[in-house]
Amino acid sequence: MGATEPVVERESERREEEGGGGDEEEGNGRKEEERDAEKGQVLGVKEKVIDNRNIGVNNDLPNRLGDSHVAMMQRLNPTNPLRIVINGSSRMPTPSPSQTSLPRSTPTPQPSPTTLNSRRYTNRISLFLFVLHMVIAVGLVSFLIFKGIQGLTEASDSVKRKERRILKFYLPQVETASLLSITLAFVWQKAVRQWPEFMVHFILWSSFLLTLSAGILLICFQRASTDGVGVCLIAFAIGNGLYSCWVTPRIGFCSKILIKSLEPVPKFGDLNQPTYCMLGVGFLWMSLWILAVIGAMNFYFTPLIIIALGLSLAWTAEVMRNIVNLTVCRVMTLYYLRGMQSSTQFCFQRALTQNLGSACLGSLFVPAIEALRIVARGLNLLEGEDEFMFSCAHCCLGIMQSIFRYGNGWAFVQIAAYGKGFVHASQDTWQLFERRGMESIVDADITSSICFLTGVCSGSICVIVVAAWTAKVHQTFTATLSLLSFFIGYLMTRIAMALPHACVSCYYVCYAENPDAALFDQTIKDRQNVMNSDREVVVPTPRVPRGFST
Repeated sequence: MGATEPVVERESERREEEGGGGDEEEGNGRKEEERDAEKGQVLGVKEKVIDNRNIGVNNDLPNRLGDSHVAMMQRLNPTNPLRIVINGSSRMPTPSPSQTSLPRSTPTPQPSPTTLNSRRYTNRISLFLFVLHMVIAVGLVSFLIFKGIQGLTEASDSVKRKERRILKFYLPQVETASLLSITLAFVWQKAVRQWPEFMVHFILWSSFLLTLSAGILLICFQRASTDGVGVCLIAFAIGNGLYSCWVTPRIGFCSKILIKSLEPVPKFGDLNQPTYCMLGVGFLWMSLWILAVIGAMNFYFTPLIIIALGLSLAWTAEVMRNIVNLTVCRVMTLYYLRGMQSSTQFCFQRALTQNLGSACLGSLFVPAIEALRIVARGLNLLEGEDEFMFSCAHCCLGIMQSIFRYGNGWAFVQIAAYGKGFVHASQDTWQLFERRGMESIVDADITSSICFLTGVCSGSICVIVVAAWTAKVHQTFTATLSLLSFFIGYLMTRIAMALPHACVSCYYVCYAENPDAALFDQTIKDRQNVMNSDREVVVPTPRVPRGFST
């Protein structure tokens, strides 16, 4: 027993030592965990301190920038409008997030509306050339009149007899043709305004009959000079008759537009005053021009001088016509687009000053362009008959159509309304027609042809009267006076017919700008529907069958 007890005590002591060692290890582990926790707390506190410092720095940054900005603004001159005074406060207010988040809206540039009160002068180069031409023409006419008076007073007896014979048998007929043409001009215009539908048919066929009659009358005199003029008139009459047959399907629509466009004319009692003025000035200028032609017969290069005088008279008369055209276009455009009854006198003054350059340029090019366009269309109609001669018909017509876009008679409406140049107005007007799908309608309009044939009627009447008179008193001058009287009668009547032509042009162009206006009806729209649905009556071009071409 005694031997076994010490052994038990040793094992118990050994177990207690092992148990004590485990407790020490557990204690050491807990101490290490406590140390790590303390380190973590210390690190967390340091991070919080650093974050707070950073936040403080970030919060102070705009304040410091604001202080420096205010200090800079306060150092400005007191009279400087950029200086800022904020009630003694040195800090700039910081914008709220809602204010900073909103994007700034930049104003979009709006196109400037086209004004109807433009005061700039259009086509100044053309205006300068026309004024220069008039100065030269006045100087030449004055010089030739002086030479004619000198021939009557200071020349030899033979020259005096020649001058007296010309004055006796030449001047009365030409002056009579001028007065007759003015009378016919007013008669034609009044008749067209009173009976538009009837006058369209009457002018088409009376021009054929009157031209044919004048040609036959000249041939009856059996002189070489009168025969040549008579053949030309008969050839023109044949072409005129064929044209009248060709455009017969268009007469109904042309009459409707003419009636509708002339409806506002009675509201403007003084609308014809520019026509009276231009015809009076034209008569005075033609009287002086006739005296200059008589004086040119006793001067060098007589044919060249007379041709130059004729071209000058044609350009001047065409400018007079387009002045009336611009005046009426201005009055009618303001009526259709703004519902205004403007002053005709003010519009006339505008046409004589600001738009005169465009009238000069248009008067120079529009007649030539339209004449060449008619020739190109005629060649295009004959294209299928002889491919060798007319192989370039399409090319010629395409070229003339392209040129027509840059110079056409429809441009005078926008020249009068907006003060545009002639080329710019021509382009804009034709583009306007294309946007509305109206190019085929306005291209088929025969109002300009009616006005042209009215001038032909007056010229033919003047030829018949003057030729019959001259053949009785001095037959040698018959051919010359016939040509001159036709020329004068045509030009004077064209000036008077500018009023109905301008009314029709304004109706088309203003309709293209605002087809929904109350002043327009469904005439053009119905015509477009008919043409688009292929129900338009088309007159085929007469062709010779291949079997009979031999």
